[in-house]
Amino acid sequence: MTDITDTLQHSVQTAYAQQTPLQLVGGKSKDFYGRISTGQVLNLSAHQGIIDYEPSELVVTARAGTPLIDLQKALADRGQWLAFDPPAFSEQATFGGTIACGLSGTTRPYYGAMRDFVLGVKCLNGKGDILHFGGQVMKNVAGYDVSRLMVGALGTLGVLLEISCKVMPIPPEQTTLVFDCDLNTALEKMTYWGNQTVPLSGSCYIDGRLYLRLSGVSIQSARQKIGGETFNNADPFWTDLREQRLAFFQTTSPIWRLSLPPTSPALTLAGDTLIEWGGGLRWLTNSPANAETIRTTVATLGGHATLFKNGDRTSDIFHPLPAPLLILHQRLKQQFDPKGILNPQRMAQAW
Repeated sequence: MTDITDTLQHSVQTAYAQQTPLQLVGGKSKDFYGRISTGQVLNLSAHQGIIDYEPSELVVTARAGTPLIDLQKALADRGQWLAFDPPAFSEQATFGGTIACGLSGTTRPYYGAMRDFVLGVKCLNGKGDILHFGGQVMKNVAGYDVSRLMVGALGTLGVLLEISCKVMPIPPEQTTLVFDCDLNTALEKMTYWGNQTVPLSGSCYIDGRLYLRLSGVSIQSARQKIGGETFNNADPFWTDLREQRLAFFQTTSPIWRLSLPPTSPALTLAGDTLIEWGGGLRWLTNSPANAETIRTTVATLGGHATLFKNGDRTSDIFHPLPAPLLILHQRLKQQFDPKGILNPQRMAQAW
């Protein structure tokens, strides 16, 4: 365990005084995500260690530089896990970088998003002040929303030092069912079973096949109710889906992450598509459509589009915000990072 809070605080305070931009770096596992940020490197990977873990309380607190793989192993040894199933994309992934990127995995629509599991954070603001938000118990709601702000902020609001997360027991049983069907049928099945009292924990449609994962206790009755064929040795599939190791993701073309209402119909965009989250998350690649067309199409259905990987990282990566929401974001940035030194332009060109 290594606590370098004092070193990190001094670095931020110096950068604030000198108005020096800082590029926050952990394991660089998600360096492809977001706009290109420049500045003096502030390496957080040495700030490691699990600070507090009481399995009976279902809460773990760890420093931001703690390798995600080490944290997951410590939880697994006690039969628990991070139920938002975050992607790592590399063995070098850190806990803080995972929280800062805010990416939930295959269980997202069934167990909740990452922000639902974050109970509290300790961080440095853009002036180098140490701030505490939330707590280490699930009943503590003081500052809870502020803790959530750090999830997915890509380090633009603060330097994460410690994070407290709710954890859950690993499901005792799991099985995956597979169906050969067309896209419209797959969407109908995902919507239908997503509204039933069955223990769904994952869904994916790719290459004419629908995969539905069941997790929990006594899942056989649900399996018989849903039907389909049992997909043996399914764990590697779900892991490769989460970590984007499937052939679908092995491209140099832009990969778009499209968030939509789950009941949205099949999109009219050309290209290759993979669908997760019961229809709520759709990946698009090898599409001839430009960014404006993609975003307009998705927005018409009440969703938003993110240029997740590849493509021009100096352009708008995230879906443009409505004016009132943009103003709110800018005010938050001003409050947390008044001189704009933390990961400048990582989320938007303006800040």
